[in-house]
Amino acid sequence: MPDKTLKQFQAEVDAWIQAVGGGYWTPHANLARIAEEVGELARLINHLYGPKPKKAGEAAQELGEELADILFALICLANSEGIDLADSLQRVLDKVWQRDRNRHKG
Repeated sequence: MPDKTLKQFQAEVDAWIQAVGGGYWTPHANLARIAEEVGELARLINHLYGPKPKKAGEAAQELGEELADILFALICLANSEGIDLADSLQRVLDKVWQRDRNRHKG
């Protein structure tokens, strides 16, 4: 299966929201959801690489899935606000290529 574009993922999320998701949440609710998902990622990173072990019997988590949960929530916010993430990401990449071109060289 060929890789999907960001536009295709945005369209797929929109189709799901319209069909079964009950509509988009408000921007504040979407931001809260993003914060929750980032918290779950932080907890997993701490379990994988930090000093905090998982509790006995705690469900396993997968790093890629936690990242994708954040991306899904970000796409929901972008879609609800009519933002083309591919276009926005390209502008950010153009900006950092220029602004930070020599910033991290040793």
